[in-house]
Amino acid sequence: MTDSETLRRIADALERLAPPPRLSADLGAHPAYHWDGRGLAAIAHFAPLPADLIVGVDRQKDAVTQNSLRLAQGHAAHDVLLWGARGMGKSALVKSVLAGLQADGLPVALVETTADQLASLPELFALLAGSDRRFILFIDDMAFEGDDAAPRRLRSLLEGGSEARPANVRLYVTSNRRNIVERRQDEEDAAVNARDVADDRLALADRFGLKLGFQYPDQPAFLEMVAAYAAHFSLDWNAADALAFAHQRGGRSGRIAWHYAVELAGRAGRGL
Repeated sequence: MTDSETLRRIADALERLAPPPRLSADLGAHPAYHWDGRGLAAIAHFAPLPADLIVGVDRQKDAVTQNSLRLAQGHAAHDVLLWGARGMGKSALVKSVLAGLQADGLPVALVETTADQLASLPELFALLAGSDRRFILFIDDMAFEGDDAAPRRLRSLLEGGSEARPANVRLYVTSNRRNIVERRQDEEDAAVNARDVADDRLALADRFGLKLGFQYPDQPAFLEMVAAYAAHFSLDWNAADALAFAHQRGGRSGRIAWHYAVELAGRAGRGL
């Protein structure tokens, strides 16, 4: 085999291991996209629930709406951390608010990605920076466990790093943890390091200018959620049945209220 043939085979093998970036979807043509680390793909069916169906979190809804409106209008806006109880509509709220702004004709779009794509975000930012639109970069269910590099990378992207996000992009992150980073008992047991550990966690959470907490609803708030879904979809229901449904599933949340609406529609032989 000649040297040129050997080099060609090596080049082919390297290309298979690290394929070139894909061409990205038109940044002006779609309401939402997904970033996989190599390119942007349009999300085919972006149809969030109407924002008025997300009830029991009025303060959080108002804050997300106002901040997103500022971004969409080209004004100063915060990066946002939505933290707290599972199933309370954190991700649904972000998407519903965005869809409402798009319905009003504002030039803003959603880009979804995952926490394991942090290293590729500078490449994404380079693509988005050249657009006239504004973008919410949405990372759902973020948590770091035993990885010191990833939280520091996110801090750099949010503020102060050479690869920080451009002016037309803001990060919206959901997490079940207030500080995103897992608390490790071995760290907290070491008194000499306890303050450093706490400061390091807070340094990440404090990069978000807007932090919103979500708690599980009490019984009246849960029934308000059920009532909103039932009214919107014209479903018959009663409070005792709704509470029994929640009890069977281990508690009350916005997600359980939605599951109950699905159950009601199924009993009635209907779709939603």
